[in-house]
Amino acid sequence: MRKIILSLSVSLDGFFEGDGHDIGWSLVDEELHQHFNDELGRMGAFIHGRVTYELMADFWPTADADPAHAGAVAEFAGIWRDMPKYVYSRTLTEAGWGSEIVREVDPGAIRALKAEPGGDLVVGGPRLADEFRRHGLIDEYRIYVHPVLVGRGTPLFRSTDTRTSLRLVETRPFGNGVVLLRYAVGGDGEDGAGRG
Repeated sequence: MRKIILSLSVSLDGFFEGDGHDIGWSLVDEELHQHFNDELGRMGAFIHGRVTYELMADFWPTADADPAHAGAVAEFAGIWRDMPKYVYSRTLTEAGWGSEIVREVDPGAIRALKAEPGGDLVVGGPRLADEFRRHGLIDEYRIYVHPVLVGRGTPLFRSTDTRTSLRLVETRPFGNGVVLLRYAVGGDGEDGAGRG
């Protein structure tokens, strides 16, 4: 069965973005971008919320046409364009680039999607990820901690009444100071064990 993977960057003080949706503090160099390409290029689909989709669709479809964007950036443009995408939105009427609009987070429909053949599914954006987390739909967390204190902004994780046990699967430091913390949901004998 396919996994749903949350893959996001976060500041050391726990913010997904700073004030005014600022993500300029993230340290994505060629090494880290190539790692993202290698990991995300194996996925079966991207799962976006409306805001994340619109940000991605505003840049990535034509990024590789700009000579200023070479290497890993140009490579990711093709990955994003060609990857099937599920866009969760109650307001969008159309979405391009291989996207299907989904109106509601329906746990049964998502479990059926996980049971289909293909690569894992990656969810991005804190609001949609929070809804998936509340429904127990995330199988793995890939958190990229950046060596910066943003001070304020949008926290990666919102408060919840649910506790989720995680099992460390991998840590990986990058040359720019970013550290990947990869966790599988559950421990020995729990749902999610051995799936990381």
